[in-house]
Amino acid sequence: MIFMAKDEKAKPKKEEREPLVDPWSILLHPLLTEKAIGKIEAENKLIFIVNRKSNKRQIKWATERAFNVKVDDVSTMLDRKGRKKAWIRLSKEYSASDIATRLGML
Repeated sequence: MIFMAKDEKAKPKKEEREPLVDPWSILLHPLLTEKAIGKIEAENKLIFIVNRKSNKRQIKWATERAFNVKVDDVSTMLDRKGRKKAWIRLSKEYSASDIATRLGML
């Protein structure tokens, strides 16, 4: 039997996930709908279908790494088809339409 001092009591360990290294394993593909194109032009937002297990911090990291931009805000939702959509608002000094043109959306 092993005895521990009060300070050294066993604490439950948090399970840490390995970060997904490739940004394109988080950002699966851009969403190409009329509404998405309208968001790009009017609100400086990109809409992506993302990995369902990724969180907002990971989506922000992947976008900043893939496109060399600064992200202001990320909103997510699950749609009826079971996909996870992410609305990514870029900071004012970057243009979502430039990135959409690079991706061949516009």
